[in-house]
Amino acid sequence: MSRLLTTLLLYRSGFYVGKYISLEAKIAKNKDLYYEALQASKDGWLEGKEDPVPFIKFLLGTILAAYKDFGDRFSLVEGKKPALEIVRMATVNKIGRFTKQDIRELCPSLSISSIEGALRTLVNNGELIREGSGKNTCYYRIN
Repeated sequence: MSRLLTTLLLYRSGFYVGKYISLEAKIAKNKDLYYEALQASKDGWLEGKEDPVPFIKFLLGTILAAYKDFGDRFSLVEGKKPALEIVRMATVNKIGRFTKQDIRELCPSLSISSIEGALRTLVNNGELIREGSGKNTCYYRIN
């Protein structure tokens, strides 16, 4: 509930990134850091010596990351480009392994079949390497 209220307060303060990038999903991906920040902020609460700074830093970092993701998504759809080029641009900034779902989040204007076709082409062209199968399929860039 507190995360929902946080998003509402951000909206009311003019920070609309949560409309386009799920802050909840970003927090869920970093659950361990979220709970560490909460713990660090509540230490000393009974004595009146708590420090909200660790949680504030975590939240601001999450908001900053959401704005960066939004900028990345916006740059992918600025001009009308073929699906292959949009997916290629989305994969260029990926470090390490990524999934089809990661690309889908970056390319919301593309259908899943367009993303799958583009990933298949990038693998066939030697730009990506595919590992695993089914839900365990992941990709990574060669260079």
